[in-house]
Amino acid sequence: MRTRIHRIAAASPDDTDGLNKAIQEGNINAAHVIAVLGKTEGNGCVNDFTRAFSTQTLTRLFADELGCSTAEVTERIAFVMSGGTEGGLCPHWLVFEVDETPDSEASDLPGLAAGIAFTRNFAPEELGRTEQIKETAKAVNAAMKRAGIASVEDVHYVQIKCPLLTAARVSDACKRGKTVVTSDTYRSMGYSRGASALGVALALNEVNLTQLSDESVCRQFDLYSTRASTSAGIELLRNEILVLGNAAGWDPTFRIGHDVMEDALDAEALDRALERVPVRERSLGVEDIAALLVKAEPASSGKIRGQRHVMWDDSDIHPTRHARALVGGVLAGRLKETRLFVSGGAEHQGPDGGGPLAVIVRNLRGSAIKASQKAVPSKS
Repeated sequence: MRTRIHRIAAASPDDTDGLNKAIQEGNINAAHVIAVLGKTEGNGCVNDFTRAFSTQTLTRLFADELGCSTAEVTERIAFVMSGGTEGGLCPHWLVFEVDETPDSEASDLPGLAAGIAFTRNFAPEELGRTEQIKETAKAVNAAMKRAGIASVEDVHYVQIKCPLLTAARVSDACKRGKTVVTSDTYRSMGYSRGASALGVALALNEVNLTQLSDESVCRQFDLYSTRASTSAGIELLRNEILVLGNAAGWDPTFRIGHDVMEDALDAEALDRALERVPVRERSLGVEDIAALLVKAEPASSGKIRGQRHVMWDDSDIHPTRHARALVGGVLAGRLKETRLFVSGGAEHQGPDGGGPLAVIVRNLRGSAIKASQKAVPSKS
């Protein structure tokens, strides 16, 4: 089986020219696409409609290509649109193809395995609470099974798109005599992201169910996943999940490794993640990196390595927007590449002020990846 990743820059939230060209030229088989991750240039907040706009545009494109309804497309492809390309981040699409045709050429290296799953739709009163945690854990396990990943240790990243609360959804719950986790729609994004991340942690045995309750979400931050990346949006009512790992039987052209940024300046996490990619030679260059996926969050202490930051105190710009710009700049400077999937809001996703990082490498030159010290400098 084979997973393929295509990274395509976007000129606008509805720019599908590059994607359509790749399909028409045969570089992407629309029938094999299982997920599209997108960085769009909205504000990443409740009213960021670039995410829904992009999802709608992409859904229609695949419906036309596949000759099916848009409803059918949404049941076969996970669309994870993450708003916010602050600083120098480049809006782009990450397109994941899976060809389940058995590979006649066996390899002793595991390859990138990918699987998707969806939860049921959530009621407003379930968001940010244990019901969302448990349903997410079930879906993560289902995606692992679909990807053929038998061990949780072989999972390196779980990307989730989750819902948020709107005024209308809060009102609906109240009319039915239900309470919601918060009536603040912006804060609801954090609760939904946090519950979804704890669902990943539960599925991957990073926490156990006895540690979790409604009160755990966005309160007990010592409970977190080192492999979850969750993004909330107005455009859906369920969680859409993409699990990425390495597994035997998959073409090793693409492989993945992960680590955790301990703070916003921890670019060395990239080196540590690269060390976890299964290869025969231990050095990697920027030309081998097919995608970098990262979570970003300002430290609650108001400091980074002892120095004060004002991300939480800026009333004009939300802190998650600052964090995306900072982490994006740190890693873009390291890689000389701005098409990075940097997502803000890391509740229960890594330690305070840090976040999970995953790197997907492409090896088109054979079984060994060659060194490029200029692209990935040693620690100093």
